[in-house]
Amino acid sequence: MSAVRSYTVVDPVFGVVTFVGVLRTDDDPTAGSIAAEIEQGTGRASIVASTSVQPGRSVLREDAGMDDRAHLEVAKAHAREGRAEGGIPIGAALVANDGTVLGAGHNRRVQMGSAIRHGETDALERAGRLPAEVYAASTMYTTLSPCSMCTGAILLYGIPRVVIGEHRTFMGEEELLISRGVEVVVLDDPECVAMMDEFIVAEPALWNEDIGEPTTD
Repeated sequence: MSAVRSYTVVDPVFGVVTFVGVLRTDDDPTAGSIAAEIEQGTGRASIVASTSVQPGRSVLREDAGMDDRAHLEVAKAHAREGRAEGGIPIGAALVANDGTVLGAGHNRRVQMGSAIRHGETDALERAGRLPAEVYAASTMYTTLSPCSMCTGAILLYGIPRVVIGEHRTFMGEEELLISRGVEVVVLDDPECVAMMDEFIVAEPALWNEDIGEPTTD
């Protein structure tokens, strides 16, 4: 089965219209099942629009499995830790397919005076040097949609799957990841949204600095 489409759905629980993304079903029976459910209007989400897109796969998973939710909690704990340290509340965890947490970290640009320690890059650094086959059998969990720098690192090391806590407060390079064949799953986690909403209101200049935007008065 091959159905590569972009779906926009309305979620009756969150009460919002959410971009779900791309389903590539020719090589993944699970994705095919999800696509069929959306097309038939079954499950919690109902389809409101769809358009053809380039190959790749991104799914908003309000029904995500316990493993994805549990591993996102590791990233969220690091995000909370980073905020408590006076930094930016973004956390990440690199997790092997067998569930082993290879490395977890959080944005430490403020704490370390670093130009590059975002959540994902900190998790990669803490994981240490790894052979390509380990990255190829892993998932990057991150509380926020990956920026250009972190997306580049994910692509460089061939990490095939990225699970994102939220992309409401910041939309990173998800389209680039999808175009390169990476599976992108967005969990739309309310706590991830709340952490970033609070931070952006409290520290707008620091947030602009972190994403390379000029500070506005």
